[in-house]
Amino acid sequence: MPASLNPKSYVNYQKPDHLKIAVIGLGYVGLPLAVEFASKFEVVGFDVNAKRVEGLLTGFDRTREVEAARLKEVMVPHGKLFCTSEAKNLEECTIFIVAVPTPTDKHNRPDLRLIKEASVLVGKALKKGDLVIYESTVYPGVTEDECVPVLSKTSGLIYNQDFFAGYSPERINPGDKEHTLVNIKKITSGSTPEAAAFVDELYRSIVVAGTHLAPSIKVAEAAKVIENSQRDINIAFVNELAKIFNLMGIDTGEVLEAASTKWNFLKFKPGLVGGHCTGIDPYYLAQKAQEVGYHPEIILAGRRLNDGMGAYIALEVIKLMVKKDIQVKRAKVLILGFTFKENCPDVRNTRVIDIIRVFQEFETNLTVYDPWADPEEVHQEYGFSTLNQPEQLKNNYDAVVLAVAHQEYKMLNLSELKSKHAIIYDVKGVLAADLTDGRL
Repeated sequence: MPASLNPKSYVNYQKPDHLKIAVIGLGYVGLPLAVEFASKFEVVGFDVNAKRVEGLLTGFDRTREVEAARLKEVMVPHGKLFCTSEAKNLEECTIFIVAVPTPTDKHNRPDLRLIKEASVLVGKALKKGDLVIYESTVYPGVTEDECVPVLSKTSGLIYNQDFFAGYSPERINPGDKEHTLVNIKKITSGSTPEAAAFVDELYRSIVVAGTHLAPSIKVAEAAKVIENSQRDINIAFVNELAKIFNLMGIDTGEVLEAASTKWNFLKFKPGLVGGHCTGIDPYYLAQKAQEVGYHPEIILAGRRLNDGMGAYIALEVIKLMVKKDIQVKRAKVLILGFTFKENCPDVRNTRVIDIIRVFQEFETNLTVYDPWADPEEVHQEYGFSTLNQPEQLKNNYDAVVLAVAHQEYKMLNLSELKSKHAIIYDVKGVLAADLTDGRL
């Protein structure tokens, strides 16, 4: 494999055995990527979590992004995808794609530990002429200033001479079966013009929606981090509107419906902002901005407002309970939903936890029912138990909070679950107004 990385010199889509791709991290981003590339190339899917790999080998994807039949189709011996948790299986690969989480720490500072550990792992398998592509969300400069030095140090190879880099940010929307990997235009970039051309052609081989070749890795990194920052700020704006209109006794949903009749009005809805992207990416951009001497005003203001919505919602429910003379302490409270979004099992950075913590402070008897969340994962990550079967629910709840709009909740008869004078609060605005006592 020549070190020039001229895509026309060795990429032959009729003979995909010329390439062997490694995908590092088999979560919401990495697994769909590995599956799609396996339709054309030999792929090694690597994850440090042996239990995760074991599940995939049996056709079970806990993220529910890939169906069992599709997994069976692409996995060896039927297909070209080999999943493993053993690093030695990466040694024959020539293209390495890193798709590991990039969270924040408890102080909301970027946590690059996982992406650096992945870089060490790749560096040990790196050879002359190899290419490393990062998909993880980062602030501008992380790929070349933080990850590439790790690759060079671990491998002993020279950047842009012995090995090359690329960046193609993930745009996965967990639980969305319409906007999937192949149906979303992909941003691509590379460390040299030849590397960039190769990365672009590689992704165009699987992405039906096409690609956008950015002029540099830093531009591609910046584009990704502002996508979700923009969304975060827009949601913060309507969250603030919801607070204002609540004080005025105006229904925010009705206001947004009326305003959206204008052709250029952006119809964002108020709510909790969590997950692995929108609730985290703005902190990455803010961190880099501060490093270069600029204090971001709007970005951090939006984050503060959105981070406070869980507590705001809980206190609104408690106010309604007090007005109905419902004793808050030891009240039976049912929270419907725990994942960060509807019809998705992802509990990472869910802001429903903020609602729960306030109710815990008031010493209520909490029940959290979520048919999508894994109770074991929730307990391990957050330290309390959730229910995932409707028959586990009791009745006579003093307050019911619809926090996540899972499709299964349409089958629930709330009148059978609540007490006679119970409060029903609709965070998502999906229940009929006459069935609720309040909504965001």
